[in-house]
Amino acid sequence: MVNDDMISRRSLLIAGSAGVAFSSLRLSPSNAATAAEGNAMSQGSFGTLKSIKAGVLNVGYHELGPSGGQPIILLHGFPYDIQSYVDVGPRLAAEGYRVIVPHLRGHGATTFLDAATPRSGEQAAIGQDLVDFLDALGIRKAIFAGYDWGGRAGCVAAALWPERCSGLVSVNGYLIQDIAKSNLPAPARVERGFWYQFYFQTERGRAGLDAHRRDIAEIMWHDNSPTWKFGKEVFERSAPSFDNPDYVDVVIHSYRHRLGGAPGYPDYAELEARLAAQPVITVPTVTLDGDSDGVIPATDGKASAGKFSAKRVHHVVTGVGHNLPQEAPEAFADAVMEVAALG
Repeated sequence: MVNDDMISRRSLLIAGSAGVAFSSLRLSPSNAATAAEGNAMSQGSFGTLKSIKAGVLNVGYHELGPSGGQPIILLHGFPYDIQSYVDVGPRLAAEGYRVIVPHLRGHGATTFLDAATPRSGEQAAIGQDLVDFLDALGIRKAIFAGYDWGGRAGCVAAALWPERCSGLVSVNGYLIQDIAKSNLPAPARVERGFWYQFYFQTERGRAGLDAHRRDIAEIMWHDNSPTWKFGKEVFERSAPSFDNPDYVDVVIHSYRHRLGGAPGYPDYAELEARLAAQPVITVPTVTLDGDSDGVIPATDGKASAGKFSAKRVHHVVTGVGHNLPQEAPEAFADAVMEVAALG
């Protein structure tokens, strides 16, 4: 549950499609800084990975907590991996949840079953992967919680398969891409942070990612989270995940597809058509923003209120950047437990 001693409260009303009242919580600066700096020193690491065939993938994942607990799927972003949840997972497991943390396609221990399968990075693919993963594990319904690519996978799956989602935690709010509007510019300071997306549109960018995948990732970690004082050992625990043989192909297709530089694949065309309608998410949701996010500036959540028709709570976490679960694990774990209580 959210710890009232850690936060100062300010309330507001956000007019959503159902006229729902929301609250916004802001971590006090001192505690947020402690969380971020403390986690940068974390020496934790997940143990032996499991694997399971799920859809087109053999998914590498970590699991902890009681097998009979309420399932939670924790979903990482790019360029990160399951280590984003190395401190969140044990917190939730200690509360009795079944915590499952998969590597997304193109990352870590997750591989494709067939060499002929297109290495798609489009949003429909990662949403479908999540549902296939649930099917393989025999899980009917779970909480989806993530950021960046992982938050997008959760939003896609929650929107298209709401019967499989008991609640959603999404950093940066509604993350389903509106590809039809991909040519509309963002504010200049936001565009500056998207340098890698434009770089990846070029063959020079593909070659650069292939040759310098770790260097690019480390630069992005610093840019995305300017207040996060992570040590070299923290980065090095995640860096091997970028050596996945499909990493470059999946990443390049993801960023080209979202900006209109590459077509989608036929297997996902029907899902992409549904996502083009920008579907409303109908499950209970907690959205989070870090107020030091170097990618997406924090908001009060009002602009995306109409995209959530069930109860939704929005929090701003002070002193935290883009990789919110690794920078502020307690705040992220609290959000997961909060959405569990909303259902």
